[in-house]
Amino acid sequence: MITIDKVSKHYGSFQVLTDCTTQVKKGEVVVVCGPSGSGKSTLIKCVNGLEPFQAGAITVDGISVGDPKTNLSKLRSRVGMVFQHFELFPHMSITDNLSIAQVKVLGRSKDEARDKGLKLLDRVGLKAHADKFPGQLSGGQQQRVAIARALAMDPICMLFDEPTSALDPEMINEVLDVMVELAQEGMTMMCVTHEMGFARKVANRVIFMDQGRIVEDDAKDAFFGAPRSERARQFLAKILQH
Repeated sequence: MITIDKVSKHYGSFQVLTDCTTQVKKGEVVVVCGPSGSGKSTLIKCVNGLEPFQAGAITVDGISVGDPKTNLSKLRSRVGMVFQHFELFPHMSITDNLSIAQVKVLGRSKDEARDKGLKLLDRVGLKAHADKFPGQLSGGQQQRVAIARALAMDPICMLFDEPTSALDPEMINEVLDVMVELAQEGMTMMCVTHEMGFARKVANRVIFMDQGRIVEDDAKDAFFGAPRSERARQFLAKILQH
């Protein structure tokens, strides 16, 4: 579904990504982890063209992201993206937040878009909040709305960029529960996250990044059982000790 081949990116003289290569198969859940500043979020934003890259190639469902002829807006409409900060429209009701892209991008009727949005709100446990505005919801609820909004576009895969890092601890599980459900239903997912419990529960593979490079790319059990690099061992020792 997603192929990343020798991708490098720099801002001026600062190298953000160096020679990154991996792939995500259809139905696979891949967790990308690593210390702050390791290039995780940049890599995932390159996948749907939100960040340009200078070398290498990325394809999503056979479509080249870096090809100037590719219609990136069309591609993004098929790739669900959930950000750290929910990016909901504050002046629109939850229902309208879920409907607007369906109508404008997919050409659905308002009624059809609303019905689809309400079904997905129900699915993430928020149907009772359909007429509220984002500011009336908790962070965890807003993030669940953001996931429902991404799903409303019938995505072929989902990208998550640290979806729980801006949330209070009590709200993290309600978002992870929705993500676990999606994974169990076979959604192709690439998740940048520090939630190692989530990684252990649903990831097929774990990618560990450091200083813009993919240091490890291994099956979940192998990564948690015996990481090959000293850097990954240090990272896990710090993150799992409590």
